[in-house]
Amino acid sequence: MEKIEHKMVAVNGINMHVAELGEGPTILFLHGFPELWYSWRHQIVYLAEHGYRAVAPDLRGYGDTTGAPLNDPSKFSIFHHVGDLVALIEAIAPNEDNVFVVGHNWGAIIAWHLCLFRPDKVKALVNLSVHFPRRNPQMNTVERGKAFYGEDYYICRFQVPGDIEAEFAPIGAKSILKKILTYRHPGPLYFPKGKGLEAIPDSPIALSSWLSEEELDYYASKFEQTGFTGGVNYYRALPINWELTAPWKGAQVKVPTKFVVGEFDLVYHMPGVKEYIHNGEFKKDVPLLEEVVVLEGAAHFFNQERPDEINKHIYDFIQKF
Repeated sequence: MEKIEHKMVAVNGINMHVAELGEGPTILFLHGFPELWYSWRHQIVYLAEHGYRAVAPDLRGYGDTTGAPLNDPSKFSIFHHVGDLVALIEAIAPNEDNVFVVGHNWGAIIAWHLCLFRPDKVKALVNLSVHFPRRNPQMNTVERGKAFYGEDYYICRFQVPGDIEAEFAPIGAKSILKKILTYRHPGPLYFPKGKGLEAIPDSPIALSSWLSEEELDYYASKFEQTGFTGGVNYYRALPINWELTAPWKGAQVKVPTKFVVGEFDLVYHMPGVKEYIHNGEFKKDVPLLEEVVVLEGAAHFFNQERPDEINKHIYDFIQKF
């Protein structure tokens, strides 16, 4: 881990913190919520040892990346995120026509849209956990979440600026991160108002089995500095994303793709998702989808929970190009 280099890159009006290691074709790793570049620590080392340059930023609003206006969720739209990445790719890989991209959770959503808006920038894609988010013309993601799960559903609870932050504050970053990162229940995530973390079941797996106290402390130290607003703003921008992506309704992702999801991933168990993934609709939206892997026994954060398998899944796919 001490071999990993860190630098700041000015992109799209913000200063993005980037961790990188290795020489060779660039692989861009995109983390999710509530995470950091650090979520890819295992993959960075492995891919660097296998002839690639692994690059993992702290995305807009996270970690050591600065400059995003936290008080304005509209500055966290999918267009801002893709704009950040286009500028980052041009800054760090000026001599490469395109790069490999690996995304997880929100990083996967951003990666899908990077491929949708700028397929020329992506050589091949490995996305984890979150399938292609086909646009529903009737209602946005927040409205759909409320219709399925009610007001206590986490995406709904994240909408009012300052609300969930005030509820998180007395609990502390470390407790919140531990609860979310070790979440293994395949059902939806709820934050009932005034209940803190009580509604989230405890993980049956000991913390140290894949996330050590030291690793958790690294996450906690960063979120204690930044708070959770940056990450939560991604959810607050969902309605504006829905409005602004209307022109891409029915558009396809035309980048060679591999998709991996955990058997117990809460996203995999959302209504209609398994059918979408396995019954041909996913392939219609992503015609160059070459492989779908369901990782037996894995939950949502499986790039950290099962790093050896994920490292191999990534390498086996990208080395074909």
